[in-house]
Amino acid sequence: MKTVVTRSPEEAARFVREGDVAAFPTETVYGLGAAIFDAGAIRKVFEAKARPVDNPLIAHIATTDQIACVASNVPESARRFVEAFFPGPLTVVLRKHPEVPAIATAGLDTIGVRMPAHPLANTFLAACATPVVAPSANRSGRPSPTTWQAVLADLDGRIPCILAGDRTAVGLESTVVDCTIAVPLVLRPGAISVGQLATLVPGTRLVVGSDGEASRRSPGTRHRHYAPRARVVVVASPAEVAAPTGAAFIGIDSPDRPESFATVRLCRSPAEYAHELFAYFRDCDAAAIPVVYCQLVPGEGVGAAINDRIRRAAAGFFSLEV
Repeated sequence: MKTVVTRSPEEAARFVREGDVAAFPTETVYGLGAAIFDAGAIRKVFEAKARPVDNPLIAHIATTDQIACVASNVPESARRFVEAFFPGPLTVVLRKHPEVPAIATAGLDTIGVRMPAHPLANTFLAACATPVVAPSANRSGRPSPTTWQAVLADLDGRIPCILAGDRTAVGLESTVVDCTIAVPLVLRPGAISVGQLATLVPGTRLVVGSDGEASRRSPGTRHRHYAPRARVVVVASPAEVAAPTGAAFIGIDSPDRPESFATVRLCRSPAEYAHELFAYFRDCDAAAIPVVYCQLVPGEGVGAAINDRIRRAAAGFFSLEV
């Protein structure tokens, strides 16, 4: 299969309308989309990514009117979140519409719904003329792609089309909040913070530990995710790093001897850290760096999402409760 790289959202949407898949940019990361009511096309998403079939997909919509196509009802909590944060980096989990195929939701009766705040994504989704289910456009388990070149590196020859845009603005996947329960539960932190959501719906909180039943409703919470080929080591401070020769470091604070690292990426803020993280993982892979040290940050705002992603990237090498 030859992978077409195009800057035309209409050309990319044609692949989706004809029963195939296409990668496309959003403000968070690049997604790999298929028409939501086409089970055969959705199967191609799982095959291209080598994605576990028990990992649900998120429905991406062009307008809020399309929520009625994919969800059976919208609770008051979800309505408040949609009014405040759509379009934007937020996914609300709702009861799915009966016509949404089971493969899209990993057999669950719930579905995550999001409306990207990205002009090219919105033009693409509108041209698809249907809601589109999409996970991140990478091989399963790898760092999510923030550039079209990263998509090509992972999926060249495995998907027919990539809609090429600029590097994504946020750099981490959307916040996922479960609105099917009385008090909303944030299943995956992202750029929209728990505090922002709780301002609209008091009591909204972050899932504690590895709540298996709740976490099933969100992608990116049950399998090892976001990991480079390098071993990821999480540290509270660069002072914890011993004998870093040949290793990489990313964080807010500078190591005492940065010259002893193969590469160091210092970020001026958590927002910059979020923007840089996955791209840095891929840069380290390209340089064949064996170990990447990642500094924890204060857990407010996007910091909670950063800590979540680096801990999950490291999960194959050590046990740390998220």
